[in-house]
Amino acid sequence: MRFLLFILFAVAVACTTNKQADIVEAEEVSDSNVSDIGKARLSEYGFFKEPLKKLEPAEGVFPYEINSQLFTDYALKKRFIALPSGKRIEFNNEDTLSFPVGSTVIKNFYYATDFRKLEEDIRLIETRLLIRETEGWKALTYIWNEQQTDALLEVAGAQLPVRWTNEQGIDRTINYSVPNLNQCKSCHMRTDKLSLIGPTARQLNRDVKGKNQLVEWAHAGLIKGLPAIENVAKLASYADKNLSLDARARGWLEVNCAHCHRADAPAKTSGLHLLASVTSPLHVGIGKPPVAAGKGSGGLLYDIVPGKAEESIMVYRIASTDPGVMMPELGRSIVHEEGLQLITQWINEMKP
Repeated sequence: MRFLLFILFAVAVACTTNKQADIVEAEEVSDSNVSDIGKARLSEYGFFKEPLKKLEPAEGVFPYEINSQLFTDYALKKRFIALPSGKRIEFNNEDTLSFPVGSTVIKNFYYATDFRKLEEDIRLIETRLLIRETEGWKALTYIWNEQQTDALLEVAGAQLPVRWTNEQGIDRTINYSVPNLNQCKSCHMRTDKLSLIGPTARQLNRDVKGKNQLVEWAHAGLIKGLPAIENVAKLASYADKNLSLDARARGWLEVNCAHCHRADAPAKTSGLHLLASVTSPLHVGIGKPPVAAGKGSGGLLYDIVPGKAEESIMVYRIASTDPGVMMPELGRSIVHEEGLQLITQWINEMKP
């Protein structure tokens, strides 16, 4: 109990500190100290075969891919689901899929030393788990040790130095932010409950190695209730330049903003609802004044001014790294340059 009170205090402190907090590394913890929260080490779950760094899934663990990626300071990601034996996912065309109790959604964040060689010299940073319990979902974060042999449970968050060379040969350096437990909740809360974000039918409806991912899941007995695939919604990949500018921009906004900006999420009172399925121009932000003016608006009058990205609050906030201005407000310390360019072009090409 004494340790649990310390953990809660640490999380509270972490939530009130600036994003540029002191850099900390994962520390060894004992199983007894964290038994009320989660397993002390990622290896204890048995999700991956040894050596863990290869992220080779064990039996009952399945990789998955999505159409549009959440930007997290250019971190690369490998995603998996772990299902209890004999259980299946229930299809839902409008919301996240329904996972059985005992399921875990696993997201691994990592960097390649050189982004021109994505599978070489990889450093795993963190692994986030969403575990489906009887009463709902539980979020846990594990930070990989320096030896890359295991990841340790972290509840108070951390700032980790990361360096890489990007596709243009430019060296980048950041302090990567690992979220604390309260920060996990701030993005995953919907209608006062911790919820999934990524595993929706529209995100999973894509080809992987030449075959539709959802169809293959149905063939493998992982999902039930899947209709004909042509009747399944599909979110545009904002990285696919063969798609329309509007579809790509809406895909970017959904994955990076709509976990908060939707009718049943924390930013619902803003009136800005950014799921790609929303058709109301005002809810998307076109000609919509902010609910509260001030620093976050930059003195601008509307979220989106068609044809004038420089006068649009949306672009102003996406382009900022000021903690009191930037959107999304968590999960990044630098600007997603490609995303900013996409949204700027989208607004500039809107007809007034």
